[in-house]
Amino acid sequence: QVQLVESGGGLVQAGGSLRLSCAASGSIFSINAMGWYRQAPGKQRELVARITSGGSTNYADSVKGRFTISRDNAKNTVYLQMNSLKPEDTAVFYCNADILRTTSVRFLTYWGQGTQVTVSS
Repeated sequence: QVQLVESGGGLVQAGGSLRLSCAASGSIFSINAMGWYRQAPGKQRELVARITSGGSTNYADSVKGRFTISRDNAKNTVYLQMNSLKPEDTAVFYCNADILRTTSVRFLTYWGQGTQVTVSS
């Protein structure tokens, strides 16, 4: 069994900051890429940022320069530091990770349950 648990969402004023965390736990042998996605009401889920096991990152154009993704491999945790938040950043944020379980021979993608981020104007 593998679980991804997000934390750190909430309500913030425009221009403010939030830091999201996502911890993976369970029968984990190895984690490859980890990422954050978001889904606003009435819109499709979209990639926000992604980080490989080696630390390479990529970001959606809409968050470049404002958001920073990082990870702590020892803790199986990925973070998303969000600065200069805008009302259009309001969404449910989901983390995901490509995980090789101790009982498996291939990587599978797992998702967290989501955490709400609301930015007021």
